[in-house]
Amino acid sequence: MMRYDLTRLPLVKPLLKSRWPQFILTALLLAGFVFAILAGLAGTPVGSRNFGIVFVWIAWWAALMLIAIPLFGRGWCSICPIPAPGEWLQRGAVLGPQESSNDFSRSSATEVATTNVRRGLGLGKRWPNRLRNIWLQNAVFVLVALFSAVVLTQPRVTALVLAALLFIALGASLVFERRAFCRYLCPVGGFIGLYAQLAPVEVRVKDLALCAAHTAKTCYTGSAAGYGCPWQVFPGSLVKNTYCGMCVECLRTCPHDNIALNLRAFGADLEAPAGRKLDEAFKAFIMLGAAVTYSAVLLGPWAALKSAAYAIGTPAWGAYTAAFLLLIFVLLPGAFWIAVRIGTVFSRSGASTRRMFVSLAYALVPLGLAAWIAFSLAFVFANLSYVWPALSDPLGWGWNLLGTAHLAWRPYLTGVTPALQAVVLLGGLTWASATARRIAAEGLPPHAATLQSLPVILYCLLVTLALLGLLVA
Repeated sequence: MMRYDLTRLPLVKPLLKSRWPQFILTALLLAGFVFAILAGLAGTPVGSRNFGIVFVWIAWWAALMLIAIPLFGRGWCSICPIPAPGEWLQRGAVLGPQESSNDFSRSSATEVATTNVRRGLGLGKRWPNRLRNIWLQNAVFVLVALFSAVVLTQPRVTALVLAALLFIALGASLVFERRAFCRYLCPVGGFIGLYAQLAPVEVRVKDLALCAAHTAKTCYTGSAAGYGCPWQVFPGSLVKNTYCGMCVECLRTCPHDNIALNLRAFGADLEAPAGRKLDEAFKAFIMLGAAVTYSAVLLGPWAALKSAAYAIGTPAWGAYTAAFLLLIFVLLPGAFWIAVRIGTVFSRSGASTRRMFVSLAYALVPLGLAAWIAFSLAFVFANLSYVWPALSDPLGWGWNLLGTAHLAWRPYLTGVTPALQAVVLLGGLTWASATARRIAAEGLPPHAATLQSLPVILYCLLVTLALLGLLVA
């Protein structure tokens, strides 16, 4: 597959090696993040007039789901403000490494001497082996999703959730090494990593042989030029974007100029058989089920369902919670298991149903991203006009800083949104179908691969029709 190294362009490599652009963006976002918390706590309780609600769940969400993830993958993670304070304390520096004498940089695999880089605060403990997966991250996302109807509309609840994420990230940095919060806990980072596999950019090693011969492995252990990979990933073993935060520390620390920022085809990671795991497969079901649920609750016509999602602690909310958990942990994966099993029987492949279940679940990645984009198109276009009053009066205190405080709400692009959603969903179905067929063909002859993938394609079709009914009809 063709790739183009963007660091070959004259200004790209110096821009990436400099810490200032990344720091400035992170600092500005951190200021906005803290202001969103303050707005949620001290501002108006009317969600549509509160900066915390409007800029987190409308402006930021639109930028994330419609631009950042599809085009830049984990690019957001490289400037995310949530882990920044803890990381600065952990490193003992805001910008680059600071030198001291006779110190060592800790690797999660071994203790490696690395050119005298001073460490900051924190215990630097290794994340527990039994939790080195994304099951805990999946659970955190589900927990937040269960309360999402209230989080998305009540400023104080949004503020408490944002503050909790900030302090949990800070605590994780002071106890564990590197970005343990981002890698194993962050509910946003989990789905960004899943869908980053589709993005047309990647950080990869240029020459694997040169990488293998470099015994110091400063891209992982760190040096005076930069920190060891915050995500605990060795760049030489990267085959997909899921756990690469695109912070480009490896580019700064590699002494052989062996790190590339590649432009590539969309969805290139889905063609790599290596690294497919059950926890990631279930993330695909969780995200797909959440997209269906959010579409029904926030955009659907069912008042009883909406009321149940908001009525936390009531029997109605208990029923809603049970239905949501049943959908994402039983119905969606159960139906998919049946589809895979039927394909295995009819193709006479003799393949392990469990192995095919995990592998073919990656066909749901493009379908899931399409579902979230389609949902976001309706949600964002319907609410984007709330941004302009919130800019002028972010706390709802009667200010009119930009003269836009009294602009009336009106939805945007109502005439074309359904058509855009239909195109996105049908494109996701086509992409998912092609991915299922290609994955099945990895170990099967053409006819058997077709029979193996057909039930999965039918599964994707039924999900797509359900989403079309919820969002477009």
